[in-house]
Amino acid sequence: MTDAPLPHHRLSGPEGAPPLILGPSVGVSLAVWEPQLAGLAAGHRVVRWNLPGHGDSPAGLLPADGSATVADLAALVLRLADAQGWRRFAYAGISISGAVGLHLAVHHPDRLTSLSVVCSSAYFAEPSVWHERAALVRAEGTESMAASRPGLWFSPAFAATPRGRALLADLRNTDPAGYAACCDALAAYDLRSVLSSITVPTLVVAGREDPATPPAHAREIADAVPGADLLELAGAAHLAGVERPEAVTAALLGHLARHP
Repeated sequence: MTDAPLPHHRLSGPEGAPPLILGPSVGVSLAVWEPQLAGLAAGHRVVRWNLPGHGDSPAGLLPADGSATVADLAALVLRLADAQGWRRFAYAGISISGAVGLHLAVHHPDRLTSLSVVCSSAYFAEPSVWHERAALVRAEGTESMAASRPGLWFSPAFAATPRGRALLADLRNTDPAGYAACCDALAAYDLRSVLSSITVPTLVVAGREDPATPPAHAREIADAVPGADLLELAGAAHLAGVERPEAVTAALLGHLARHP
């Protein structure tokens, strides 16, 4: 156990039920999991957590000097699990949080009972892309990202729905320092060469209309991780769980049931 600060998180589901930790994408809060929460929390003790600078998580959970890594985020997840007294847990993550899950599966496989990777990648983009985005957000704030999210996170039509508007509000309310530090972490991230070492039961979910992590990214993970299952969803962009909630919930529940 440690006295280091924890990211902001919320608990749902019956005490004593099998533990499950859910991580969000950059720019949105733990509310991105609300479409799945009722289904998952019916039979699991669920912890949803906020990335540094997102929701009520302080940006200072990640270093602000450009040195943040996905390993730093994975350490936050392990501290959350330790605080609950969970030696082992199931994990599901969207985008950067999917990367966190892959890191845990590579470096801490003894902690995971199963892994679900949603609209994520083993390598997102050249480091320069993330360094440029981090610099832009530090200079101009997260509002500089808002106009480009409809069409990337979800369809432009979905952006006008209450949930779409709420997720865009999450982005505008995100601390620029925390958002930029997450970009720094993605700039340093590349697990492609070690995917084949993963032994944790893995589900990979992709949105066929996802321009941020196209299905090819999911196929690369599923092809390399022994025994991994792959689901590609039509009618879904980067936040597939909000556009195709029933399909994502069913896939997660099926995976969790197969690997309790």
